[in-house]
Amino acid sequence: MVSSIANSLGFGSGIDTKQLVTDLAAASREPKVARITTLAKQNNAQISALAQAKSDLDGFADSLGQMVSDGTLRSTPTVSDDSVLGATARAGMTADSFSATVEVTQLARAQTVYSGIVADKSAAIGQGTMTLTVGGVARTITIGATNDSLDGLASAINASGAGVTASIVADDGGYRMILKGPTGEANSFTLDTATPALTGFAYGAGGGMTLGQSAANANFTIDGVAFSRASNIVDDVVPGMSLTLKKAAPGQPVDIGASRPLDIIKQTVGDFVSVYNQMKASLSSAGSQSGATAGLRELERELQALVGKVLTSHGSINKLTDIGISTTRDGLLSLDSAKLEKALAADAGAVEALFNPRRDATHTETSDPGIAFALDAIRDKAVATDGVIDRVSKSLAAKKESLAETLEKIELREDAYEARLEKQFGGLDAKLAAFKATQSYLEQQIEMWNNQNNN
Repeated sequence: MVSSIANSLGFGSGIDTKQLVTDLAAASREPKVARITTLAKQNNAQISALAQAKSDLDGFADSLGQMVSDGTLRSTPTVSDDSVLGATARAGMTADSFSATVEVTQLARAQTVYSGIVADKSAAIGQGTMTLTVGGVARTITIGATNDSLDGLASAINASGAGVTASIVADDGGYRMILKGPTGEANSFTLDTATPALTGFAYGAGGGMTLGQSAANANFTIDGVAFSRASNIVDDVVPGMSLTLKKAAPGQPVDIGASRPLDIIKQTVGDFVSVYNQMKASLSSAGSQSGATAGLRELERELQALVGKVLTSHGSINKLTDIGISTTRDGLLSLDSAKLEKALAADAGAVEALFNPRRDATHTETSDPGIAFALDAIRDKAVATDGVIDRVSKSLAAKKESLAETLEKIELREDAYEARLEKQFGGLDAKLAAFKATQSYLEQQIEMWNNQNNN
């Protein structure tokens, strides 16, 4: 109906009512649509800026945390003879925290025992129970109909959870079982049985297995102080350093120390300033759009507070401001390279600890969070459920949906308005056509009357 009326508009009256309807509908529709479209573009721009800010914050925290965790910012251990021992850095190691001389007199080793030769490892060896005792802890090994063989015994020992490994090896046309325990004196073991058929595979009083080597601790000295450990990997003697003892070398002292990556620390300080400023620009862009930005300003304040936050327990160099980082009037960071060099000259270890804090009984994440941990805390709080970024993101998403619904309602109302105009002007056109026909008829009659009078 509407279409047929629209197609006939103007034919009767001579007025271009179709264009008139189009113009009137556009005059009503376009300002409303333009306003909602502008608001939607602004909201989308804020969503994009917020996503960029979140990405920058995540990337900033992750990259700095990765540099700390992978040791890029740590002092590097040095060893004068790496054939005797190796050294790797752990969290909190600093170049000036330790240097010493190590002498390895004995490596830690595991006890091993081996059985006699058995012709067929799948053949029955006898059923019964055995007791495997490691470091004073006993476990029962049961040999029954389903595992009555050398293979079955080895599998039962491995499944016992005692820490002893059983292996079957080929030897002289038959097979032997070899047992190996954990390293260290305290981990020596026995394998006893009251079953006569199984005594050939027992080790202890009356057992038939032979000792290959006894368990022993690693023995070494550091600056003349003797230490003994159950493992050849020693993590609890040198602060921030893990030692791997490789061979016994009595009378061959090895010097250990560390070198500090000063160039990388300087570069990291500069990179910190640059990446921070990039992230700040993203947050400012997100906050400059119309909408809920109070939360973003809160996040910006927390980030700015990092500059003056105490990050370590050092007495004089414990904040970013102490190494030349300061905040400009527009909220960006700047670096005073001369102040950084002065701080490095005064105490390079304290500067390193801002990025690579020590970790021990007295240096914890509370007393010495370091910049990476502090930044992680801000990031995690911001991106958590109901955190700043989460709240703003939800608000923007809700606004986007609301604007889309509003635009849809406007389109429906304006379509209805245009339809009403078409109907109204269609009726007007029909009336005008009727009036025009009447006018034409009257004019013809008058002309005819005039002609009759003239005759």
